[in-house]
Amino acid sequence: SEPITMGAVWTARLLCLFLLLLNTRQSAALPHNTGKNSDQCADGSDACHIDAICQNTPTSYKCTCKTGFKGDGKHCEDVDECDLEYNGGCVHECNNIPGNYRCTCLDGFHLAHDGHNCLDVDECVFNNGGCQHVCVNTMGSYECRCKEGFFLSDNQHTCIHRSVEGLSCMNKEHGCAHICKETPKGGVACECRPGFELAKNQRGCILTCNHGNGGCHHICEDTEQGPICRCHVRYTLHTDGRTCVERDETAPTTPDHNATSLPEVDKRVKRRLLMEMCAVKNGGCDSTCKDTSTGVRCSCPVGFTLQPDGKSCKDIDECELHNGGCDHYCRNTIGSFECNCRKGFKLLTDERLCQDIDECFFERTCDHTCVNSPGSFQCVCNKGYTLYGHAHCGDINECSLNNGGCEHTCENTMGSFECRCHAGYRLHWNKKDCIGKMSLSDSECWISVSDDVGLVGNQWKLEAGDTFEFLYLALSVCAIAEQTDTRCLFLSAEGCDRACVRRHSEKRLRKTIRTLRKSINREQFHLHFAGSEYELAKKLVRPADPPDHCGTGQVLLDKKCVKCSVGTYYDGEQGRCFPCPPGTYQDEEGQVSCDVCPGPKGRGIPRTAGARNISECGGQCGPGQFSHDGFVPCLLCRHGTYQPEVGRTSCFPCGGSLTTKYHGSVSFQDCETKVQCSPGHYYNTSTHRCIRCPIGAYQMEFGQNYCIACPGNTTTDFDGTTNIMQCKKRHCEGELGEFNGYIESPNYPGNYPANIECTWTITPPPKRRILIVVPEIYLPIEDECGDYLVMRKSSLPNSVTTYETCQTYERPIAFTSRSKKLWIQFRSNEGNSGKGFQVLYVTYDEDYQELIEDIVRDGRLYASENHQEILKDKKLLKALFDVLAHPQNFFNYTAQESREMFPKSFIRFLRSKVLRFLRP
Repeated sequence: SEPITMGAVWTARLLCLFLLLLNTRQSAALPHNTGKNSDQCADGSDACHIDAICQNTPTSYKCTCKTGFKGDGKHCEDVDECDLEYNGGCVHECNNIPGNYRCTCLDGFHLAHDGHNCLDVDECVFNNGGCQHVCVNTMGSYECRCKEGFFLSDNQHTCIHRSVEGLSCMNKEHGCAHICKETPKGGVACECRPGFELAKNQRGCILTCNHGNGGCHHICEDTEQGPICRCHVRYTLHTDGRTCVERDETAPTTPDHNATSLPEVDKRVKRRLLMEMCAVKNGGCDSTCKDTSTGVRCSCPVGFTLQPDGKSCKDIDECELHNGGCDHYCRNTIGSFECNCRKGFKLLTDERLCQDIDECFFERTCDHTCVNSPGSFQCVCNKGYTLYGHAHCGDINECSLNNGGCEHTCENTMGSFECRCHAGYRLHWNKKDCIGKMSLSDSECWISVSDDVGLVGNQWKLEAGDTFEFLYLALSVCAIAEQTDTRCLFLSAEGCDRACVRRHSEKRLRKTIRTLRKSINREQFHLHFAGSEYELAKKLVRPADPPDHCGTGQVLLDKKCVKCSVGTYYDGEQGRCFPCPPGTYQDEEGQVSCDVCPGPKGRGIPRTAGARNISECGGQCGPGQFSHDGFVPCLLCRHGTYQPEVGRTSCFPCGGSLTTKYHGSVSFQDCETKVQCSPGHYYNTSTHRCIRCPIGAYQMEFGQNYCIACPGNTTTDFDGTTNIMQCKKRHCEGELGEFNGYIESPNYPGNYPANIECTWTITPPPKRRILIVVPEIYLPIEDECGDYLVMRKSSLPNSVTTYETCQTYERPIAFTSRSKKLWIQFRSNEGNSGKGFQVLYVTYDEDYQELIEDIVRDGRLYASENHQEILKDKKLLKALFDVLAHPQNFFNYTAQESREMFPKSFIRFLRSKVLRFLRP
């Protein structure tokens, strides 16, 4: 392999320092001797070495070096046990520490219960070793294999479908044992995985001792023909040429057969026949076997218990006792156990307790407001917007819902809507009804009324005062063919009084300013250009330090400035929020006053404090009712009409000569239609048939006469849609930066649309490579690969492929790109849909390509569910990506922060990789 550059070494050492800091622990202070003895050993006046023990004698004292040290007691030095007794008895690595030593094992092995021997780890037991298809365990390692019709990708875990034949790596006859790469001039070139060397035929790969210890149990030596295995001096090589078994210490060395008498030979043979030996089938032991004078003695490693037969080892189910100490779930494994957390939680570094994941930590989680909760979160949209795709907010087209309730015309706006009236009418206080304008001529007033209300008499003399603001008029009202005498209140034409016009204009201006201020606070701006409506991009900033004081309309609550809620107003003198007094209301936040409730005076209408909108002011006609001004006294909607809202001056006709079962109907569903329309349809009153909702609209209820337009810029895949979640955004998403970024399927995390095609190209800066992380991907396999994601060097179908899938994988995977530039394509057909994906990437210095590949190709990265959660946790991935892209950012993370981020098992896994990379 190529020499490691200084940049790679420096970066790896930073990562190593990062790992060491994670495990830094302060030593506990030793208590001082408080004894009253005044002898030299007690008062510390002795001359013993710090690593010696002081013992009193009748006349003086003596010094003795502690165990693990040597010397005369006044000078002690550490005994290096690793230089004694054949590597300290360790079969792999011996690490000397002051006064003691510790045996460690190479990657792919774990320490036996005796603390010296190393046993093979079966990586395939845990989540199939991270292999997509077949996992095959080997001594000290494992390998992934693919089913027929697939070949193994460069990441050595996923399998790529053979879809193209020809002179390329997609051709199964390329002959490369491990990695196939296409050359610029055409043809293929073979490469080997780390730990292997390319054979002389330039196709095969020869195993070396750098991969899984060469398949050797103990000692591995490289030769031209491949690794040769040897055993520690206390062990002997098994006939398989790889495994090491303990020697028979009771057997004598083999002498000349003539030097031993036949009776002695007979005794030895008889003894061997009567006694089992560890050299033969491990003495019948499941695990560790030791020869003794009375026969073999079997023992089991930690996590197992020896069975009554003295041979078998049974796994201990640690989860049966107090759930293994786990906070949520305990999963028993062979010889151990693992704590796991419920979805929405992560395991703390003690590997026992679970902590809620704050999904709202990232700005991209929700379009508008993110509300975190234990184990979950919820996206909330601003007023006038509705949620779709689980996380996105789109403008509600209120005009598509029964014309917005407007009597005449409805105009949709971003986050709201407006009702407008025809000429000769003006908008009622309820902002929906249109009432006839009164005109004055020669002190005479004519009043336009609706068809269902008649006036007894046709002309009234009025005396117009100086102000002409409010008038009371006694009328005899005829409604629904029933004569009724009542007292009615009419509001005069405001245009007749300048002072009234001025006050009305000021009120509208204040409302416009409030709306603008709210838009500024929410950072939502919209503009019209060339006949189209656009929403300006917003960029959230991180919360600053707690403010000393808050602005007008806000109070300090939990170190945050919070606006006065709806139904209240801000009192500047007292600096507090108070409920709106009876007879007033406030439907916006952070206001310094309340608006006067509309309606007539003197009718005894009950008023309540804290009204949050006009409807809570009281006195309005309820659903299924109406009156000439929307206030009591009210009349029931007549046959063939209905009214779903409060405070209305008329009722909507069913249309098509349809009638209702009773007076006071509140919905079109009360109209007696000739057929009952199901969800996804609306009733056409002209043809009296059910019509499917068009593309871009939906209806979730039975028996409605309209369909609801999809929010924002979303649409549906087909007509006849029954749910807002089938409204999907078709725009391909992603942020492609030089050092990191992401791509995601349209409408993610909601289901992606049908017949979509997205392409992205990742082009890293010079001398940088791409690391991809796919936390999870949801593509319906029952579609026969109609929906797929592919990553290649270019758009050419025969270019080098890094990743390709058309299936669902909830288990994450990380891999490096096979090419410096990456072309990515996602396509869907008209069949089933799925959640899709969000794929993240980071670019790193190519000098430590070997280290990154060694990490992502190791199945232990995915073996633990807790390791998998790291690759799904956006906060942890951001920290890892931050250091990989810019190693100097490592110093931005304190040791305490780092320790709180990652479980110990993950740190141990990374440390072994970094140390191997730095090893000369």
